[in-house]
Amino acid sequence: MKDILKVGIIQQSNTADAAANRDRIAAAVRRLAADGARLIVNRELHDGLYFCQTESVDNFDQAVSLTSEATDFYSALARETSTVIVTSLFERRAPGLYHNTAIVFDADGTEAGRYRKMHIPDDPAYYEKFYFTPGDLGFRPIDTSVGRLGVLVCWDQWYPEAARLMALAGAELLIYPTAIGWESTDTPDEKARQLEAWTTVQRGHAVANGLPVVTVNRVGHEPDPSGATNGITFWGSSFVAGPQGELLFRAPDDAEEIAIIDIDMHRSEQVRRWWPFLRDRRIDAYSGLTKRFLD
Repeated sequence: MKDILKVGIIQQSNTADAAANRDRIAAAVRRLAADGARLIVNRELHDGLYFCQTESVDNFDQAVSLTSEATDFYSALARETSTVIVTSLFERRAPGLYHNTAIVFDADGTEAGRYRKMHIPDDPAYYEKFYFTPGDLGFRPIDTSVGRLGVLVCWDQWYPEAARLMALAGAELLIYPTAIGWESTDTPDEKARQLEAWTTVQRGHAVANGLPVVTVNRVGHEPDPSGATNGITFWGSSFVAGPQGELLFRAPDDAEEIAIIDIDMHRSEQVRRWWPFLRDRRIDAYSGLTKRFLD
């Protein structure tokens, strides 16, 4: 069983109270660790509400430095539980310079590495370009005591290039903390299409790269503070897929879920032997991928 990695996922709703959110995460981490989890993944921006529904300079007050009470909290929690924890924070790098940043704490509490979200959306109710500077750390996996983690964040999950570059750099697992949901005016059919497209594209990353994928989303309704919309109902549906895109686990779309999923880390090696996509890539013919559009 040495190749089996027990991965814990925390699909929860959020409030505006950062301390209360952290306490709930800590309770979930302790429970998962007691049940044997070695790697625990959180949702995107888990310490507060999804503030990007509006553009307000006051929201920058929620940002934290990467040496702060928040990072001390998660470092201590990782050390206490001897687990690797993937966190997602609103980083204040300098006055006027902010990022959407995932920090990974190793099982001894040290920072294993960080990733700054590279693809930043700017859509109705997802006004992230107002808040986040695109990442400048590239697509570099993070080495931990449980393996080399390809940590990306939410909007990155739609881009096969990001997943591929993480795979080419030696990632053993693709991980996506996420905050995505439905707008109230979408029809039931449209909601179903969006959810399945989101799941399908990430399962495609698993298949194309021969790697497991772990995606953890928020759940529950968060109102729009401006009143311009009816807010976002985050669709949960956190899932884990194996290296052939097989669904190993899928959470409900309307309830919190804390779960442990067993991932066979040796299976990727076998799948890549059967389907040697990396071997057969035509790297001599892909120069167009660095262009915005081929006229």
